[in-house]
Amino acid sequence: MTIQTQNELANAIRFLAIDAVQLANSGHPGAPMGMADIAEVLWRDYLKHNPVNPNWPNRDRFVLSNGHASMLLYSLLHLSGYDLSIDDLKQFRQLHSKTPGHPELGYTPGVETTTGPLGQGIANAVGMAIAEKTLAATFNRPGFPVVDHHTYVFLGDGCLMEGISHEACSLAGTLKLNKLIAFYDDNQISIDGETKGWFTDNTAKRFESYGWNVIKRIDGHSRQAIKDALEQAHQQSSKPTLIICRTQIGYGSPNKAGSANSHGAPLGTEEIALTRNQLNWKHKPFNIPDDIYQAWSALEQGAEEQLRWEQALREYTKQYPELSTQLQQRISGQLPDLFAPSITQYIQQLNENPTAVATRKASQNTLNIIGPLLPELIGGSADLAPCNLTYWAGSRPINKDPTGNYIHYGVREFGMTAIANGIALHGGFRPYTATFLMFSEYAQNAVRMAALMKIPQILVYTHDSIGLGEDGPTHQPVEQLTSLRATPNLSVWRPCCQVETVVAWQQAILSQDKPTALVLSRQDLTQYSRTEAQLANIERGGYILRSNSVMPQLLLIATGSEISLAIEAWQHLTTQGYQVNVISMPSTDYFDQQSDEYKEAVLPNHVRHRIAIEASKADYWRKYVGLDGLIMGMNSFGESAPADKLFSHFGFTVDNLINMSISLLKP
Repeated sequence: MTIQTQNELANAIRFLAIDAVQLANSGHPGAPMGMADIAEVLWRDYLKHNPVNPNWPNRDRFVLSNGHASMLLYSLLHLSGYDLSIDDLKQFRQLHSKTPGHPELGYTPGVETTTGPLGQGIANAVGMAIAEKTLAATFNRPGFPVVDHHTYVFLGDGCLMEGISHEACSLAGTLKLNKLIAFYDDNQISIDGETKGWFTDNTAKRFESYGWNVIKRIDGHSRQAIKDALEQAHQQSSKPTLIICRTQIGYGSPNKAGSANSHGAPLGTEEIALTRNQLNWKHKPFNIPDDIYQAWSALEQGAEEQLRWEQALREYTKQYPELSTQLQQRISGQLPDLFAPSITQYIQQLNENPTAVATRKASQNTLNIIGPLLPELIGGSADLAPCNLTYWAGSRPINKDPTGNYIHYGVREFGMTAIANGIALHGGFRPYTATFLMFSEYAQNAVRMAALMKIPQILVYTHDSIGLGEDGPTHQPVEQLTSLRATPNLSVWRPCCQVETVVAWQQAILSQDKPTALVLSRQDLTQYSRTEAQLANIERGGYILRSNSVMPQLLLIATGSEISLAIEAWQHLTTQGYQVNVISMPSTDYFDQQSDEYKEAVLPNHVRHRIAIEASKADYWRKYVGLDGLIMGMNSFGESAPADKLFSHFGFTVDNLINMSISLLKP
């Protein structure tokens, strides 16, 4: 293939990006123009993928961390044969198109993760590489590398400025993820202009200090230099690789190349005409010659790659039938048959033998039950395993055992959550992560991305209120529950005891299309006996825990540790002849999804006297108690003191709740 032909293959990317951005009158042409040569070498000479089957398990993963360069990815997918037509490219950034402004998981075949918030893509890629390495160590056998692929990442200056890149890339070096290869588009331009005014890090030394293999000063427009760098990267057996490519943003544009003017706006018709002339591209907008399509097509090679893998898998199955069954079950996400009956039996045991324990401890106890049943569980904590109690009897850290199921993330809440998103996206694992509820703040954008992508990550958040005590307001969450509950497609459970904690874990495992936050207490909580009907209704998110009348005068609605206040007040009010129901509502989003008939049975519309009790931001509960109801909640930050003193100080007492109740009940 001649140099001219190779240039034309890269130019096909450039002009599809230029023309789509121009037609949409919106987008980022500069990065696709600058990275087109790198992409051409990687996708045509190295990337193992099958456009007909974007979900083939042993494909290489490609992540565009600088997601604003989305037309680079869409052009690659279109040219190589994915189900993405020229008409789809013409609909770039339009409503309900397959080519949204940033790559969106589920919209476009071949997109591995949603990127846009800079830095999260590289963190997702670290998770994918962890998944590949751990699965390979677990399932590969001599002569049968049934899990064997690379994770490639494109990233720019913005990704490396974001703090999450430090968190994720530092851990990647520590874990020696040698099949992770990142291309840094070192064009030294961001939206504000030349980055030398605000980004002068020695990136090479930074990554070397992380334990990465760094290949420096590569000409990002030289096919041979890019190819040589990739060959070196593939020889690396103990380190991830960063390839630093000097490129020119907007490459080929006579007046805008090398400047911020090509970053985030269409080039304009006059500049596009000049660029066509500069790069000798004689074709009309969206017109790609057949010979270029033929050179780009990965259909035949991709089908052959997948066929070879499937043949090897059949031989592997003959020799290692149990391993093969487990591998394919994990890839499919199918739960073992024993999961449901084991959970049911455990719930019955707890209900018959109630014990007061902290729900964080109840969570650990649950892990000891489900962990042996679910080898796909891979857990971790942001340096709080002894506090979050996420380390169970069968936990094996992957830094010590390559076939392990536990990750010590260090104090990296944001990186941890985004890495776990990548692990889930890769497949073969169900990740759970943990920190204090207060420090979910650090991870919030990765939590949002999990919800946006419908990733079934499980988020364990302990030390859920002022009940954590002496650590004070810096560690006492107040508004965090409201923030989590307000996030679309995120389920939130705040259980009040062991039984509710087990049900919360059960629902989190069963949820295949959304993340779940388990919000757990530091302090011991009383467990209450339940009827079979009450046990069955826990999974509905809200149910009647205590009742003394089918026609209640007052509803006490509570979650978590505050259930005990509601129960004690209920007992006192019952002796005075009041008709009161206690509603436990561990998951408001599950409750909201129930039928109108069920919600009416739990929260009858005619009962206007309602009090919500929760040691978090009070305003959230207005939707359940109405304008006439009362809320016992937090309207300020906490203080440093023992937990019992704090609950009393902020008004969370039985006497106060009784007085509030009587103020509603008395004429």
